[in-house]
Parts: sequence; structure tokens; C-alpha cells
Amino acid sequence: MTAERVLRTYLTLVAVSTGASSMIWGINTLFLLDAGLGIGQTFAANAFFTAGMVLFEVPTGVVADTVGRRTSYLLGTATLIGTTVLYLLLWRAHAPFVWWAIVSMLLGLGFTFFSGATEAWLVDGLHATGYTGSLDAAFAKGQVVNGIAMMAGTIGGGVLAQLTNLGTPYVVRAALLLVTFVVAARSMRDIGFTPKARGSVRGEMAGIVRASLRHGLLDRRVRWVMLAGPFTAGATVYGFYAAQPYLLQLYGHTGSYAIAGLSAGIVAAAQIAGGASAASVARVFRDRIGILIGAITASGVVIAVIGLVTSFGVALVLLMLWGTLFAAMSPVRQAYLNSHIPSAQRATVLSFDSLLGSAGGVVIQPVLGRSADAWGYGPAYLLTAGIQTLALPLLGLARRRKSVEATAGQALALRG
Repeated sequence: MTAERVLRTYLTLVAVSTGASSMIWGINTLFLLDAGLGIGQTFAANAFFTAGMVLFEVPTGVVADTVGRRTSYLLGTATLIGTTVLYLLLWRAHAPFVWWAIVSMLLGLGFTFFSGATEAWLVDGLHATGYTGSLDAAFAKGQVVNGIAMMAGTIGGGVLAQLTNLGTPYVVRAALLLVTFVVAARSMRDIGFTPKARGSVRGEMAGIVRASLRHGLLDRRVRWVMLAGPFTAGATVYGFYAAQPYLLQLYGHTGSYAIAGLSAGIVAAAQIAGGASAASVARVFRDRIGILIGAITASGVVIAVIGLVTSFGVALVLLMLWGTLFAAMSPVRQAYLNSHIPSAQRATVLSFDSLLGSAGGVVIQPVLGRSADAWGYGPAYLLTAGIQTLALPLLGLARRRKSVEATAGQALALRG
């Protein structure tokens, strides 16, 4: 398999999985509210989803690094099919919150099989096949394809819900995920990766924790970037899902599901623009940490302004700008982390990084959900902006560490 084919397979998997998954992203908050949950309960259910990701990240990292990236991806797809069907059944039954919490955690399990494994599969395959391009460019292409698939899925799901009901996009999502499973089973092969010998579960878990610490939090090059993740991830997931009811509130018609899907589609379009510009930004600005600091600062300002405006059109434009900044930042962050992680521990450490981001969502989402319940979505967006900016001091430490190491390297070179 050539590097071009590895990249093409990766982009195909991104397209089919994101297109399937995003069928519900534009209307998921409305779906939970329609099922009888309150605003606080809705974001608490989302918090249980991220709690599931925290709980299962390390065990599924074992699967990716011992059994294989392909197996992990297939298990994730199968789990998402089952939990999507369960979500539909809970909606029909107007089930009590406890069942939403349980199934949301299982939904988180499905996504943990993806996190780390997919990125690791791409990077290992590119290295093994002699890829000469930059990782920034590869991840940026993935961001563009992800945005196109998300735009098609979210807009399609919103229109479908408008024409039928809020449950139909979940039926379509389950069917498309089945197609995703077939595509992955036929085209995905582990390349450039040798599975580790499997020992006891307890031993593997201990090894995973040690590897995550040694190549993650104990590595001064990536520590502060990983620790900044909970603040940006928690704020981002709330900002996206709260936009559905907030924009409909500004629009004046809370039953316009197509508008909700369109708003999510606009974020996807912004991801395309951001992903397309990421490689150029990385070429012009070599300091990846500096790019992250600039993007987080700018997006924090945009989130705050979203909470202040009263115009639907202005809020929609700001939402697109926010999505563009986030999309431009993501490939840069991915490339930075991957450049400092060994292949054998790549899926493990990336899963641990995802775990930290999910842990932030577990705490931040319920807080912001209760804030919206008490004061409204506008003030909650202002609080979201404040929470996101807490990542900046940590990234400042990462930049300072990088400067110190660069100075030390220059001094060593002069002595040599």
C-alpha cells in the first residue's frame, strides 16, 4: 500500500463515519428536549456521554495498541450502531433520565474506540509507506473532508427531521453506520504497526497508565498542551450543542428543525475553511503553540460576543467564524502532539489526551447547562468564553518550555 492510498483510505473513513454520525448532531439537543428532558438534564446527559469517554478511554486504548487499530475502529462502529438504536427507543418511550445517562455512557464507549486509534492508524501508515509531506497537511485534508461530511450530515438530518420527525435521522444514522462498518472492514488494514503481545488485563492497564504518563504528562513538550485540552474541549462541545436551541430562540420559531441543522452545517462549512487554511497557516507561522494561543484567544472573544448579540443573522455569522478558528487550530494541535509521541504508544497517549478533554466536558457541560437553565443561553456563552481562556496560561507554559529548550539546544550546538 502506498502513502497516497493510506491517506485516501483515511479520508474515505472520515467521510463515511462523520457523514453517518453527524445526521443527529444538528438536532440532538432538540431531540433530548423533545424526549422530556429539561435543559439541565439535557446537558447532564451529554456529560454522562463524556464521562463514558473518560471511563473507557484507557481500556479501549489497550485494544488499539494490542489487538490493532482496525479492530478498535470496527468495535467502535458496532457500538455506535447499537447505542443509536437505543437512543431512538428511549425517545419513543419518554424514558426517565437514568436510562439516558446509562445509554449516553455506552455511546461514549463507542467513540473511545475511535479516538487515538484512527489518528494512530494514519500516522503509522504514512511513516511506513515513506510519506514525505507534513502531518499538518494530512490532518488538514482530514479536517476538510470531515467538514464536508458534517455539513451534508447535519443539514440533511435537520431537513429530514423537519419533513418527518426528530427520530428519523437516528434511523438513517444507524443504517449509514452499518455502511461505515462494511467500508472499514474491507479497506482498513494495520500498516506500520506491530501489535504488542497481550498479557493480563491488569498488567496491560498498568502499562497503559505508565506509557500515558511517560510519553504524555511527564513529557514536558506535550504536558501543558494536554492539560489545556479539558478547558477548550468542554467549552467547544457546549458551544456547539447549545447553539441549536439558542439560535432557534433568536430565530423565533423553536420548531424549525431545518434551521438547527443548517446552523450545524454552517459550523461544518467553517471547518472546511479552517482545515483548508491550516496547512498555509502552519507554513507561515512555524510556532504551533503560538498558533494555538492566537486561535483560542480569538475564538474566546467570538464566543463572548455570541452571548451578547440578539440578532439571529449576526449570531449565525459569529458561529461560522468560531468554527473556522477551531478548525484551523485542530490539525495544528494534532500534528504537534503526534510529532512527539512514539509509534508504539501513539494510540495510547492520544486516547489519554482525549480522556483529559472528555474529563473537562464532564464537569463543564453540567455547569454551563445549569447556567443556561438559570440565566439563559446568552450569559452561559459568556461563561463559556471565560472557561476557554483558562487554557491560555497552560499554553503559555508550553511556549515558555519550548523557548527554554530551543535556547539550550543553541548553547549546546555552540559548545560543540
